[in-house]
Amino acid sequence: MKKIAVVLAGNGVFDGAEIHEATLTLYAIVKQGSTYDIFAPNINQHHVINHITGEEMSEKRNVLIEAARVARGKISDLANFDPNSYDALIFPGGFGVAKNLCSFAFNGANCSINEDVEKAIKAMIKLSKPIAALCIAPVLLAKILSGVELTIGKDASTKEAVIAMGANHKETNHGEVVIDKKFKIVTTPCYMLDANIEQIAEGANNAVKAILNLI
Repeated sequence: MKKIAVVLAGNGVFDGAEIHEATLTLYAIVKQGSTYDIFAPNINQHHVINHITGEEMSEKRNVLIEAARVARGKISDLANFDPNSYDALIFPGGFGVAKNLCSFAFNGANCSINEDVEKAIKAMIKLSKPIAALCIAPVLLAKILSGVELTIGKDASTKEAVIAMGANHKETNHGEVVIDKKFKIVTTPCYMLDANIEQIAEGANNAVKAILNLI
């Protein structure tokens, strides 16, 4: 039975992890005979968004504490991630990836990556263990891994940014995955396309299947 580490960027599409992508990734892992542990960095969110109005709220929230809502309380600080204990690593999407796990939402191709996120990615690459990234999360890999082949779907501005960071981009539709065999990277667009929850489930399932095949 393979063990997968899942990294969340909070709780909620506009300022944290995309909940459909996160939940359906966890379901796909178990459905395909593997287990998971959930991690998040112990940092403040960039900001908090009212998910009804889309307006910023005057309060602060912690990424780890908010992600614990999705994890039903069973979650660990990403600073304590041990790559030797896991067979693969997965990053679901959501704007929190671009705001909390890195600064892509504000700096584009000139973004910086959270220290614990970068450490986890580089550790898995060093051990030749696969990583999957959904939705906007492939920007993390584009910034860290020069020449990596990946997808963010078809969004023109994001595509330009990942290419500027040195990635090779492939356009994809719902449920399709791009596999970089050199780095053992799997990416799929999910809500970077206009998608419904069934299409998200297909993308998550195919991404999990692909990384299990790379282990």
